[in-house]
Amino acid sequence: MAQIEKRIQELGIELPPSPVPLHTYIPCNQSGNLLYLSGQVCFLNGQLVLMHEGKLGREVTIEQGQEAARQCILNCLAAMKGYLGDLDRVVKIVKMLAFVSSAPDFNQQPVVINAASDLLIEIFGENGKHARSAIGTNELPLNTPVEIELIVEIRD
Repeated sequence: MAQIEKRIQELGIELPPSPVPLHTYIPCNQSGNLLYLSGQVCFLNGQLVLMHEGKLGREVTIEQGQEAARQCILNCLAAMKGYLGDLDRVVKIVKMLAFVSSAPDFNQQPVVINAASDLLIEIFGENGKHARSAIGTNELPLNTPVEIELIVEIRD
């Protein structure tokens, strides 16, 4: 078993199936040794069922937002695995762009997204540390509370 997938298993995590795009885009786009991932939401098990719905600071608690952020990362990993075939091809997580659907005056976006960052570090160690933006927005597709995209350095 590949080292990264073994680590995922040791953490008691099961990757969902690779996500299928709902609209006109591809989940991953490679340019040189960089892999750009389209935004992933908190769908469960590859199905069109969101883990949570609504805005942070209104319908969704910080803890639920953190769960959603972790699920977004699992969906990102599933997309990477579907494209790469082997997560051991990941050299480094370079950048995360995270959007948090936020009620007025909610300003804890970094706290929500820390759960996603922490999961990447748990899985990839030092290579999981990344640059990041955690942005509050008034709406996200399908009423998802969190959407995350990644830029990842890969090897052949």
